Amino acid sequence: MGGTIDVESELGKGSKFTVVLKHHLADEKYYAQVNEDLSLLNANKNIRGKHILLAEDNDLNAEITIALLEDIGLIVERVEDGIQCVAKMEQIPAKSYDLILMDIQMPHMDGYKATQTIRQLSNKDKTTIPITALTANAFEEDRKKAVAQGMNGHISKPIDVDKIEKVLLSILK
Repeated sequence: MGGTIDVESELGKGSKFTVVLKHHLADEKYYAQVNEDLSLLNANKNIRGKHILLAEDNDLNAEITIALLEDIGLIVERVEDGIQCVAKMEQIPAKSYDLILMDIQMPHMDGYKATQTIRQLSNKDKTTIPITALTANAFEEDRKKAVAQGMNGHISKPIDVDKIEKVLLSILK
């Protein structure tokens, strides 16, 4: 490494070790990234333990999504279509979930119709739950349509872990 180690010792008094290592100082970009990573890590502590309802009809997509969400400390329950999602929201006590991740293309009732139905429930606490689209529909017009249909956000598949964390942090704070 190109460094040195020096030792000075005196009987009955002790020893002094001096270690010199050569290295380069990191540039400001490095420290900015480290600070951003620490900030994200601290923010993640705020969402740990939050309850998510995942509406996803595809078993493989659901398995992957659940694993990713549980890895960042979220508690996830899954339903397989819009009808089950609406039924779950009607049956459970208010504030049982902190967020719904809603697939758009599902059988029986799509994510848009499920969102609209949830937004019309009689219990105000249930109608204001954050709902985020989790869909293969990845274009800007898809994001705008999701928001126009009453959703609070849009995440496209395949899931980018950093993006899903940022979206969830912005919604769940």
